[in-house]
Amino acid sequence: MAPVVYPTTNLTATEQMCLERGEGIYVFDDKGNKYIEGLAGLWCTSLGYDNKEVIAAITDQLNTLPFSHTFGGKTHQPLIDLAEKLAAMVPVDDAYIFFGNSGSDANDSHYKMLRYYFNAIGKPEKRKIITRERGYHGVTVAAGSLTSLPANLAHFDAPVEALSILRTDAPHYYTGRKGNETEAQFVDRILQNLEDQILAEDPDTIAAMIMEPITGASGVIVPPEGYYEKLQALLRKHGILVWADEVITGFGRTGADFGCTTMGIKPDLMTFAKQLSSAYFPISASVIPGWMYKEMVAPSNEVGVFGHGYTYSGHPAACAAALKTLEIYERDNLFGHAAEVGDYLQAELRRIFTDHPLVGEVRGKGLIAALELVSNKTTGTTIAGGKGGAVAVKACQDNGVILRAVAGNALAFCPPLIITKPEIDDMLTRVKTALDTSYESLKAEGLLDS
Repeated sequence: MAPVVYPTTNLTATEQMCLERGEGIYVFDDKGNKYIEGLAGLWCTSLGYDNKEVIAAITDQLNTLPFSHTFGGKTHQPLIDLAEKLAAMVPVDDAYIFFGNSGSDANDSHYKMLRYYFNAIGKPEKRKIITRERGYHGVTVAAGSLTSLPANLAHFDAPVEALSILRTDAPHYYTGRKGNETEAQFVDRILQNLEDQILAEDPDTIAAMIMEPITGASGVIVPPEGYYEKLQALLRKHGILVWADEVITGFGRTGADFGCTTMGIKPDLMTFAKQLSSAYFPISASVIPGWMYKEMVAPSNEVGVFGHGYTYSGHPAACAAALKTLEIYERDNLFGHAAEVGDYLQAELRRIFTDHPLVGEVRGKGLIAALELVSNKTTGTTIAGGKGGAVAVKACQDNGVILRAVAGNALAFCPPLIITKPEIDDMLTRVKTALDTSYESLKAEGLLDS
């Protein structure tokens, strides 16, 4: 075994697959096996694995200006061009953009800039952040504390209280409903819980609420109709900023430019990474409104510097990769393509798997989806220890599809945006075979209550 501390890996089960190359929606391992990459790597390789234009843009930039930092007044044209392009795209008023390297550091940067802003306007007490149960927002200290998944919190002693982080209900009707509660009643109940919490904490101490328009690592949760409309009204009533984490849902994933567009959210802050460059070069973006930026200028002048930034903030090659990726999205109408094939994926998932004995719920929007694997289809009882997800992922891999189990037993789909309908058919045929096999295997082990 190589002397590597592997990320998000069981350290007793490392180096199970060694990938060598990619082509379109496919990757190939060192044994010559070919797989459909059904999760676009980690929700990110939107253009697939061999887009020559993005590779050429990176190569050209490396041959021209391979590196320049952006501290102390220095800049470069790719950075300026990318900032202007993003500012024109996002639904944030008079947007300003801070660039980083990952979704985690982008959310960390937002956390710090919120503190900076409220200190600047004389409201240092307005520092608490609301996050949701089952939310995922990264793994750095602040972003990791905003994350609510047990595996990301266990053993790390995340300083949740010290960072003034509050948690509220996950908007997942399937697992969170009580009795015969309707979706509307479920929404009203969890939002009443939130308002009670806000009032108990004092709204004047709460800065923002962070939310993924549709979640990723927590199981592709699509909130019920009306949730976001009522949530935003509640937050604005109490002067709490709306912070949209679009690291997964940004740039076509949901069949629109942004997840906020799909779900009807008008954000104050936005976080991007992943599909911003089709993952060909690490880059992230923290978007803030102009009125927030303007209040940060004078304090930076008092100190002599805005004391936050990374060596690789606005890396020239990363900016070149992102600019070319955004150009391809627009030129090739990939958001429209994602909407069309996304509708097809959602319909086919429901047609094939709604009645499958291992599937309790089919959910998703556009080209992001999940199958909730259950022990009992009638009651929705989960499969102990995430065993269902683990077995299904292995069976899918054996059938030539790489997927990922998230939140235990949710089998997640997030293929590259370039996927075609015939490729979707091929993927789902393989997954159906895998789930049939998984059902029989889990049943033989006595793990199903059916």
